[in-house]
Amino acid sequence: MVFVKYFILFLILVSSTLIGKFLSNKYIYRLEELEDVKNSLNILKTKIKFTYEPIPEVFGEIAENVNSNISRLFLLAKHNMEKMSAGEAFEEAVDNFTCNLNLEDKKVIKMLSKLLGRTDVEGQISQIEVTEEFLENQIKEAEEEKKKNERLYTRLGTVIGLTIVIILA
Repeated sequence: MVFVKYFILFLILVSSTLIGKFLSNKYIYRLEELEDVKNSLNILKTKIKFTYEPIPEVFGEIAENVNSNISRLFLLAKHNMEKMSAGEAFEEAVDNFTCNLNLEDKKVIKMLSKLLGRTDVEGQISQIEVTEEFLENQIKEAEEEKKKNERLYTRLGTVIGLTIVIILA
């Protein structure tokens, strides 16, 4: 009987620690997704500048080459372009995209949709560069939040688990 009690207490401690780790991973994933978006925009800028391929094809290539959650964003935008303009399709894709990015991150990414497919090559490239600059600020903010909150949630899960174990023991 004592063995079962200690086993359950151990499971409570391990599960609360894992929950804390799970919550802390949100900050890691947000940072990774922001960096992937920035890399994807760099690919988009290069493709627009040198290949003159249509935007849906470029989005398809980005979706194939990016190995993360962000590839779904570009794939969704590509599919939306079948029935609407590039800017509207990208904006709707960002709105309907489920990820670890917060609202401010999505707002920055949606800035790109203003001129996407509506202006000449130089206008689109300049809009991508402006979006990249804003993304850089978001990446710095995400790094600070990750440093601050990653350990906090991991330790908080462990402390709560230990508290429950002590109360029940």
